[in-house]
Amino acid sequence: MFLQLPFRAWYYFRMGWSTYFAFVLAAINTLTVTYYLAIEKAPFLQEIFSSFLIYILFAVSIGIPLLIGIGYIHYKKSPSFTSESDITVESYPYYYKLTPGFDREVVFPLYMMMTKMMKTISSGEKFTDDELKEIDVLQDKIDLLLKGGMVGNFRRNDSNIDRKK
Repeated sequence: MFLQLPFRAWYYFRMGWSTYFAFVLAAINTLTVTYYLAIEKAPFLQEIFSSFLIYILFAVSIGIPLLIGIGYIHYKKSPSFTSESDITVESYPYYYKLTPGFDREVVFPLYMMMTKMMKTISSGEKFTDDELKEIDVLQDKIDLLLKGGMVGNFRRNDSNIDRKK
């Protein structure tokens, strides 16, 4: 866990930087540059925006609703988001194979066991001892998941104290 700390910190730093700090800094930079390089040099705009504070209030009162509208159009009304989602689905490997964890360890083995059980029952056969043990193992894993535990191989073994072997 100690070796992962720098990488986790680096990830959190990048998320904090790109999501919050860079966004706020870019907004402040854009407002400052547009006011002091464009509006201050144009006398007719200087009459409308007599101070930097008035310009900020105007830009925020118009800009925020405008950008919310553009975001809404992007997600709900244009094919842009659909195309982005299609590309993500095509490139994400876990849409094409089982995810590690409860899908691979519990859900799909349970599906497999249920199909075996239906086949066995429909042919009038009895379950073998191995099949009954396999059902017990699956029930234990489901019980563990219902109690908030984890199944499968995962990196953080410290949260797996209650795990049955």
